[in-house]
Order: sequence, then C-alpha cells, then structure tokens
Amino acid sequence: MKATVTWLEGMCFEGLSESGHKILLDGTNPGKGASPMEAVLLGAGGCSAIDVVSILEKGRQQVTGCVVELDADRAEQPPRVFTTLNMHFIVTGHELSEKQVARAVSLSMEKYCSVMKMLDKALGASSSFEIRQA
Repeated sequence: MKATVTWLEGMCFEGLSESGHKILLDGTNPGKGASPMEAVLLGAGGCSAIDVVSILEKGRQQVTGCVVELDADRAEQPPRVFTTLNMHFIVTGHELSEKQVARAVSLSMEKYCSVMKMLDKALGASSSFEIRQA
C-alpha cells in the first residue's frame, strides 16, 4: 500500500491514496480538514464498522444501519498519543440477534480490525453496543 501527502498551505495537506482517494488533513485547530489524529480515529471507526456489518450480513442478519460513536483520550504531553478508546456501536435492523451483534463487535475489536490491532498495542480499548429495531 502506498500513499502521498502533499503540503497545500499553512498546516493544510492533501493525502492521496494509491487507489486515488483524497483526504484533507489540517494541523490547524479548527482547520479545513481533519487533523491526522482525527483521521486515525475515523479510520478505526470505519474499519470496525465495516467488519461488524460484514459479519452480521454473513450471519444473515437484516442490518439497515450502523453508527459507531468514538470517544478517545489523548496524553497530556507530546507525543499526544491516544491513551484510551471506546467504540459504541449502534446497529439498526430487523429482528437482530443480540448474540450475533455482540459476537460481531467482539470479533472486529479482537481479531479483524487492522487499525484496532495496531492501536490496541498502545492503548486501552473498549467497546459497547446497542440494537435498534428498524
């Protein structure tokens, strides 16, 4: 996997992935784009959400929505790494099995999510979920 990050102006940069997708990164708070740490947080949420939906669909669950609320704490001093991270999954669907949703969240957090596997070495991660019937 390859990517490039190009300086645009000030503390604003454009990231370009090998597959041609762009992301605006900004070190100014607030800036024109996500900060690099916000991008990491969003990557963790996206990675886990993809896993959860995929696992549930393979389990023949009728998923109609999935939202991940992320809450992370950062170290006070540089480097300001994440020290804790909680992911709260809100899964919506028809007659969803609580057991299967719990399993999907657990498998993502502990086995499949590549981003979480990297972050897990550096922080305390936790997860929770709720089910909403569509």
